[in-house]
Amino acid sequence: MTRETSISISLDSELKERTEEILADLGMTLSEAFILMLNQISARRSLPFDVEDVPRGDYVPNAETLALLDRIESGEAEMAGPFYTFEDYKAWLDADDDDEV
Repeated sequence: MTRETSISISLDSELKERTEEILADLGMTLSEAFILMLNQISARRSLPFDVEDVPRGDYVPNAETLALLDRIESGEAEMAGPFYTFEDYKAWLDADDDDEV
């Protein structure tokens, strides 16, 4: 038997409205699209799109994030994961202090 759960997210109201309009044209609700995306993440064990292709709007990464992205692109650092628990993520962080930015 499947158990259902609810989640609550906060997002820019204009982004929500624009997205709902697009999804309505596709015959889908925001909730249905979100569930579809979660199913794709679960099936692929990754995001169903390239993060580099996602428009970031007004988001500007901080210097630490930009430095890490540069190190990943140059091969000096590697992406890691997926992490299924925070404890796994923390253990990975603590295991290799050489990759700190």
